[in-house]
Amino acid sequence: MSFRKVNIIILVLAVALFLLVLHHNFLGLSSLLRNEVTDSGIVGPQPIDFVPNALRHAVNGRQEEIPVVIAASEDRLGGAIAAINSIQHNTRSNVIFYIVTLNNTADHLRSWLNSDSLKSIRYRIVNFDPKLLEGKVKEDPDQGESMKPLTFARFYLPILVPSAKKAIYMDDDVIVQGDILALYNTPLKPGHAAAFSEDCDSASTKVVIRGAGNQYNYIGYLDYKKERIRKLSMKASTCSFNPGVFVANLTEWKRQNITNQLEKWMKLNVEEGLYSRTLAGSITTPPLLIVFYQQHSTIDPMWNVRHLGSSAGKRYSPQFVKAAKLLHWNGHFKPWGRTASYTDVWEKWYIPDPTGKFNLIRRYTEISNIK
Repeated sequence: MSFRKVNIIILVLAVALFLLVLHHNFLGLSSLLRNEVTDSGIVGPQPIDFVPNALRHAVNGRQEEIPVVIAASEDRLGGAIAAINSIQHNTRSNVIFYIVTLNNTADHLRSWLNSDSLKSIRYRIVNFDPKLLEGKVKEDPDQGESMKPLTFARFYLPILVPSAKKAIYMDDDVIVQGDILALYNTPLKPGHAAAFSEDCDSASTKVVIRGAGNQYNYIGYLDYKKERIRKLSMKASTCSFNPGVFVANLTEWKRQNITNQLEKWMKLNVEEGLYSRTLAGSITTPPLLIVFYQQHSTIDPMWNVRHLGSSAGKRYSPQFVKAAKLLHWNGHFKPWGRTASYTDVWEKWYIPDPTGKFNLIRRYTEISNIK
């Protein structure tokens, strides 16, 4: 046999061996991805957990995946758990939760998600890197949220859910009573990257508050004395919207560089103080109001029934609360605390913390008065 033929045979064997190893590694990688994905993006290098729900979704393998993004901070972890549990039990759709948290909370969260009641949930834990906010948020003792990085996770949806074309974001102080598929199917107009519930037109506002004044207008969030704000030519009386629950078209979000736009206004506020001094709500709202001014669609008001975390929530009738598709305890009083409205509705979905770190704050008299 010639030397040339020997070389050809060796080359063929080497190629075959290479293809065999490649095939083996591919199978191993596929198996790994079903259980854990490593994130190399700017939201943090920590592992992302991925728990497949093979039993529930084996039959519905062709169903579109519905990404639901929810932030889970250590001090409010029970809220995120209750929200997730309520969503899962009220839908037959293929939901996957992207639970955004800080590195030191991940282990606590995993132990809770391993509870028997939550074992069917498909989820990923995404580590959010607070360094992402450097130079974009100034610490303000009067605004506690300025020191809570996860409040801003919603600004970075395309990074948190990189492969999705569409996603739902919601705060941790909600309970979902309808099928999340209906919210996911909210129609967005061409060119709109998100759909929100507007404050002036929402069912909860109509039921609760008359003549709310600046609390539900742009002037309640932005300082119209500042020239930069005035130059935007946004009417101060424009109805604001609530960013605690929204549907995002991530393709359009990326096309318009929404995240970059939001960061621009965060930085300008640090430099010039553009937010209203009598800020009506969350400090995450003003940048969103600017970027989405007259450029957003609306969700069904019953998918964000709000104010259960304020005294106004006590004015709701039990029938109205039962009919709501999503209940939102925005405000100072949270359902795991003492004085929120309809805490009994929230507690139906709460699962006790197996580690014992998170406890409901209750008074005996309040519990005895729950009907």
